[in-house]
Amino acid sequence: MSTHKLTGALLIFAVNFGCLAAGPNLGKPIDTAEIAAWDISILPDGQGLPAGNGTAAQGKTVYAEQCAACHGDNGRGGILGSVVGAPPIDRIEATKTIANFWGYPTTVFDFIRRAMPATQPRTLSADQVYALVAYIFAENKLIGEADVMNAETLPKVKMPNRDNFIIRFPDRI
Repeated sequence: MSTHKLTGALLIFAVNFGCLAAGPNLGKPIDTAEIAAWDISILPDGQGLPAGNGTAAQGKTVYAEQCAACHGDNGRGGILGSVVGAPPIDRIEATKTIANFWGYPTTVFDFIRRAMPATQPRTLSADQVYALVAYIFAENKLIGEADVMNAETLPKVKMPNRDNFIIRFPDRI
């Protein structure tokens, strides 16, 4: 190897090593408050659910304003699919809805709070999410029309398909 090639290779190594040792200096450190804003995980047993509450009647209004354009009138259809209805799951391609597929009621809350409405995720208050869950569950006949959803009542809702999943790590639940 020529002296110029060796010198060039060493120079490239030194520059790269220096960059790796110093780090790329991208982004900025985040503080505890910024992390807490994104620490919104909810476990199947309800741990992590926020304070608040909602009823199906309140949820019907929120649904009409925030959800109907994508999920159809009363949750029965729409461009992004139904959230109401429970046709039997008899094959892998079967239509999956909240009532016939979801195993835990708390995951419905978690998904809505994180991802909905699709055009503005994470903009709904805890009360609005509880109300939407109450409305969707009442429309699916999983709870009564007058039932209140909150951190205490939501985890107690029995989802119809809950026992039809094979849990990979049951000791983690």
